[in-house]
Amino acid sequence: MLVVTGTGTGVGKTAVTAAIAALARSGGRRVAVLKPAQTGVAADEPGDLAEVVRLAGEVTTRELRRYPDPLSPEAAARRSGQPVLSPAEIAAAATELDQTHDLVLIEGAGGLLVRYGPDGSTLADVAWALGSVLLLVAEPGLGTLNATALTAEVATARGLHVSGLVIGSWPAEPDLAMLSNVADLPVAAGAPLLGALAEGVTGLDRATFLARARAGLSPWFGGDFDSECFEKSASART
Repeated sequence: MLVVTGTGTGVGKTAVTAAIAALARSGGRRVAVLKPAQTGVAADEPGDLAEVVRLAGEVTTRELRRYPDPLSPEAAARRSGQPVLSPAEIAAAATELDQTHDLVLIEGAGGLLVRYGPDGSTLADVAWALGSVLLLVAEPGLGTLNATALTAEVATARGLHVSGLVIGSWPAEPDLAMLSNVADLPVAAGAPLLGALAEGVTGLDRATFLARARAGLSPWFGGDFDSECFEKSASART
């Protein structure tokens, strides 16, 4: 199992989740993606899991709650009057999927400490309950080092292991801060850089997305991304 979290909202978690799923599926692995709480999407609208299937192909998906308001799961549940999620419920769903799949990806909502319920439960509690490692998705620009370091420090303090970091959206023309951050992000995360997905990959067709996923993710996921070459290239442009 792998828990995918981010430094915040809109950093590319769904794209990274889909890319990992696409590579695993292309390698013949049985993949499941669990989205415990989908917020900000109406019942009849496609959510993050629909995007994963569109990009990665036929993978098993499971969504436990859907709340229409674009808020944290706790706040959205409160406004909608629907039940909140507990770490135990999420862990049980992930464990069930794990019994029949080779890889289970759990995509959180927002960042690591976004609350699921009034008891203060978060994705960190889910990862701890499962004994799962974390993959941290970060944005490349100004301000990301602080958010990345805070997330990694909290994870470590809670007994979790951050296995690596992926830049969720790398632009064709990165600015100075982005180029400089390539070397500094792994230091802030205390974990290796395991990929950088090109900006706009979610707008591609499935075959092209798979090719970009392979280019943008580490061999750890079945890709060809070379962090050392990527860092040297970024450094040469500063």
